[in-house]
Amino acid sequence: MYSASDLRKGLKIQIDNEPYIVVDFQFSKPGKGQALYRTKLKNMITGNQFDRTFRSNDKFEKAPLEERTMQYLYSQGEEFHFMDTKNYEQIVIMREQMGDDVNFLIDNMEVQVLLFNSNPIGVTLPNFVNLTVTRADPWAKGDTSGSDSKPVTVETGYVLQVPPFIEEGDKIQIDTRTGYYMTRVKE
Repeated sequence: MYSASDLRKGLKIQIDNEPYIVVDFQFSKPGKGQALYRTKLKNMITGNQFDRTFRSNDKFEKAPLEERTMQYLYSQGEEFHFMDTKNYEQIVIMREQMGDDVNFLIDNMEVQVLLFNSNPIGVTLPNFVNLTVTRADPWAKGDTSGSDSKPVTVETGYVLQVPPFIEEGDKIQIDTRTGYYMTRVKE
């Protein structure tokens, strides 16, 4: 159990049987009375945020969260299938839970899956992923559009801007947190 004095940014707590993360936190002690803890909480399942004030004697349960290393197997429609690397148990995560991470998933990739009461609520990808360029239009030298980049499509279908020397078949490194090109990968 946590008390209100344990509240801090990044703390994961359970309120009304749902996991929340403390996004912002302020402590105030009025002249008289109890100390107040003003927080901004984010629901880890729905993503909804709201402000809530707690008193110093309020108590919270620790959110029963577990992070497991899992391997991405395949997708089928809106479902993404993962396998636990220790016990080979398989789970399904829906597209809306995955968000933009679907743009960087490749077969057999190892990811961290966050579980709440044994139900998957999120996926953490490696910071960088190497993907093959499947479509790159030629860059016209002397193009006066003002930018020194061109759009390419990678094997997952994701489209991003890269330098003009990147060609079809090249392997590039992408930052999964931002979706930006990092470097060309030498094989």
